[in-house]
Amino acid sequence: MQLGHVCAEYHSTFVRDLRCKRIECDEIWQFCYAKAKNVPEDKRTTFGYGDVWTWTAIDATSKLIVSWLIGPRDAGAAYTFMQDVASRIVTRIQLTTDGHRVYLNAVEDAFGADVDYATLVKVYGNDPTNETRYSPAKILSSTTEVIKGSPNPKLISTSYVERQNLTMRMGMRRFTRLTNGFSKKVENHEAAVALHFMHYNFCRVHQTLRVTPAMEAGISSHVWSLSELVGLLDAADKKAA
Repeated sequence: MQLGHVCAEYHSTFVRDLRCKRIECDEIWQFCYAKAKNVPEDKRTTFGYGDVWTWTAIDATSKLIVSWLIGPRDAGAAYTFMQDVASRIVTRIQLTTDGHRVYLNAVEDAFGADVDYATLVKVYGNDPTNETRYSPAKILSSTTEVIKGSPNPKLISTSYVERQNLTMRMGMRRFTRLTNGFSKKVENHEAAVALHFMHYNFCRVHQTLRVTPAMEAGISSHVWSLSELVGLLDAADKKAA
């Protein structure tokens, strides 16, 4: 858990002054402790018991995870998340989110008029046959809406951030569906997510880019080794001593 916290601090400090052009945002669901319907009555109003959402922002060009937030899926979390996204980018961006309404005021407060913002809403259908229970739902339709500025219609997309959701579920056991691998404490969940994104941004060579997202974004000069990542913990200990 300590390494996860150190990774989060490193990201907060060094993943800044980004020159992004296109950002896609989404939220991915998981639960901690127990599913919401099984959470004891005395814990249902406490965050960390039941539904836990991970908000993510990805740079569509470098595939860098610019920001993430663990929290509820409400207006307060959206505000905090978008403020963090805006604080890390020094260029005007084209932004795409889904149709979750809490984004509207959050984006306005974070970027003002300095953004080209559109939403993309996809309508999914469920196959009625039991044999396809675990198959992805089919997209029935999608609609776009320009909210602010002049976003390029051809670039209004959430495909990269949705693909990142799959990467998270495959890369973190805590996000695997229909298992008992979920986090029992939200603090452990947060640390696991921070460690995952640190590895994804700095250590993992992207298949298409042939470099890490951090290298493509210009905030790292090399592929980090696992020992270098773990070394962040030693550096933090020395700094604290």
